[in-house]
Amino acid sequence: MKLIVGLGNPGPEYALTRHNVGWQVVDAFAKKFRIAVARHEKSAMTGTGRVAGGSVLVAKPLTYMNLSGDAVRLLVNAYAESTEELMVVYDDIDLPLGKLRIRPNGSAGTHNGMRSIVEELGSENFPRLRLGIGSPETRLRDYVLDEFTPDEQPIVDRAIDRSVDALVLFCRGDLRRAMNEFNRDPEEQPSS
Repeated sequence: MKLIVGLGNPGPEYALTRHNVGWQVVDAFAKKFRIAVARHEKSAMTGTGRVAGGSVLVAKPLTYMNLSGDAVRLLVNAYAESTEELMVVYDDIDLPLGKLRIRPNGSAGTHNGMRSIVEELGSENFPRLRLGIGSPETRLRDYVLDEFTPDEQPIVDRAIDRSVDALVLFCRGDLRRAMNEFNRDPEEQPSS
C-alpha cells in the first residue's frame, strides 16, 4: 500500500496558509480519486482508495507541524512495508513559488515537520514532494502562517494540480518518471 502524507496544521485558521500546502495537495488528490479523508486514526485524518491499480492511504497528521513525525511513524508502522512506500508532501521556502521538487530521499533541511519525521523514523530514506512557497520578506513564522496572496493563488493552484499528477506516478511505482516530469518548470515540459 502506498502512503501519502501531507503536512500541515489542524484548525480552520491554518487551512489556507502557506504551511498547509501539503494538506491542500492531499485534499486535491483525495477529491480527484473520491477518497473520503474522514477517519481519525494514528493521530491523523486518513482515507483509503484505489489509484493506478493499487491501494493508497492518504493522511493529514493532526499533531501540528513540529510533531508530524509522531503521526507518520504510527502510520508507517501500521500501513507501509518500507519507507519507500511513503510520500511526504510539504511546503518549501527554499523553492520559488509553485516549483515542485521530488526526491527519493534526503535531509530534512530547515523544515521542522520533516525534522520530526526523520527523527521519528530514524531514516531519511523516503520519497518527498516539496512545493515551493517562495522566500519570506517578513519573519519566517509570520510568512508560513499567512495565506497566499490573490496574485500567488493561481500559481499555487497549478502547482497543486501538478502535484496530484506526480502523486499518481508515485502510486504507479514510477518515482523516477515523476521526478523527470515534475522537477522541471511547466514551461520546460514537453508537449504531449
